[in-house]
Amino acid sequence: MKHLFATVLSCLPLLVAAQRPVPPPPDAPAQLARTELLLDPANDEVQVQPLPADTAVVVLIRHEAPGIRKQPSYVLQQYGANLHLRRETPVEIPAGFEVQRLCAEPGIAYALFRNPDVSGRLLVVAYDAHGGQVHVQPFDTKLSREVVGLKAMAGRLLVNVTLADQLHQTVLLLDVASGQFQFLPALYEPLDTELTSVADRPAGRAEFVLSQSNGRKQRLLLKRLSAEQGQVLNSEMVQTESERSLLTAQLSPLEDTTTRLLAGTYGLRDLRYAQGLFATDLTRRATPAPDDHPALRFYDFKRFRHFFDYLAPNHSARLQARAARREARKASPLRWHYHLLLHELLPQPDGGYTLVAEVYNPQYSYSTYGNMMLNPYSLPGHNSYSPYNGFGPYNRYGGSNRSFTGFRTSHVLVCGFDKRGNLLWDNNFVLSDDVVRSELEEAVQALALADGHLVLAYLLDNELHYKRISQSEPSANDSKVELLTSTGAPEKVTEVRQPELMPWANNTFVASGFQRIKPGHASERQVFFLQLVQF
Repeated sequence: MKHLFATVLSCLPLLVAAQRPVPPPPDAPAQLARTELLLDPANDEVQVQPLPADTAVVVLIRHEAPGIRKQPSYVLQQYGANLHLRRETPVEIPAGFEVQRLCAEPGIAYALFRNPDVSGRLLVVAYDAHGGQVHVQPFDTKLSREVVGLKAMAGRLLVNVTLADQLHQTVLLLDVASGQFQFLPALYEPLDTELTSVADRPAGRAEFVLSQSNGRKQRLLLKRLSAEQGQVLNSEMVQTESERSLLTAQLSPLEDTTTRLLAGTYGLRDLRYAQGLFATDLTRRATPAPDDHPALRFYDFKRFRHFFDYLAPNHSARLQARAARREARKASPLRWHYHLLLHELLPQPDGGYTLVAEVYNPQYSYSTYGNMMLNPYSLPGHNSYSPYNGFGPYNRYGGSNRSFTGFRTSHVLVCGFDKRGNLLWDNNFVLSDDVVRSELEEAVQALALADGHLVLAYLLDNELHYKRISQSEPSANDSKVELLTSTGAPEKVTEVRQPELMPWANNTFVASGFQRIKPGHASERQVFFLQLVQF
């Protein structure tokens, strides 16, 4: 059946020989396949959700006919291993709903919609990638407002939401099959609470890490809940008696029952900034640890070999020397001013874990006329940015005459821990100055390779920037390759919008976005592309 939204121009392996103006790096990834859809960002919205376990990619397309006031149309498309279109299914979405986030579990992709004009009105679209069935389920929660996080677990969705009072957040449990929902009272927290989570889909449970602060010190509270009924199975406090405060953390996947590693950031007197990383093995906290093997292990940023690689060598050397002098005379440690965004812990073949932490800073533009815009606060499962915690325009750091422009990621710290929280190695990935995002979300994607190595990558315009990580071994920090189009003739990509990179199966990323392409002797075309990039 001829669909209304897009035409697949090419799904064949790329013919790339005529398109390479410069040789790619020796370790450049292979660009295996590409699909172009005749879509225009002026009329179309596209959301992409990879399903690694099913070797599939699900695409949700919203199309609004230009110049015609009618209800937008939606379609779900499913692509296979070589980006061949397997299935296309129209979806009826009631008027007024806007897509918020997508997520997936093996075999099923979910799209969560919200009606911004009716408080608490949500809608979930569940797509079965095996049979192609679509289930649309509305929810009238009344109290939920913004959606800031989404995870799927055994047919249910855990949705991090802000509440209508604009002061608190909680987690909403949605049963997609029955349409029943419940707020989880055990997770009723202030807006500025740091909140991360891990899910154990086979066991039907989830564990949340929350920050609790009295204004001077901060600790972490762990709560394990049943996803079926939202009941608290157990809770645990993690804190330190020293002047250090635990800011935010990630917990190792619950599927691994041999260890419970908690790793995150800690600060000193100023809770806005991280001083370093900490790690602890929760399975051993119940028994007293010897003095040389403390339960909580702290690693100041100066202890990492590569943390300051983003600075000029002379600047980094002066900073390290200054910190060493203070330590030699037993003065208080040099205070760092860093914000870190933590990725979920990645299991390693040797039983340890890799932590990826992006170092970012909020960016502002200044005006003498003031700023009346309230900035959004959005991050999946992590609300460290809000109008109430010093990053918004209404704060004690600069009055109302500055406009928030985005979050700039300067570099990425990558480090390996064993199961007990001992630091084994660290590395660094320095980003371009142009990596700025309007929302606090992951700017870099991590892909664990089959050989145990790690690739960190991001899209900037039409270039894929990447670094291969083999523990602490040095590697090129500025490797990049241009994305190739699907014809054999030379073509120029003149514009890229909404570039996105997501990890997939078989050492592969899925790249996507809108492109305007100018062939050598033909009319330019506007497309949305999907592209497989394999390391």
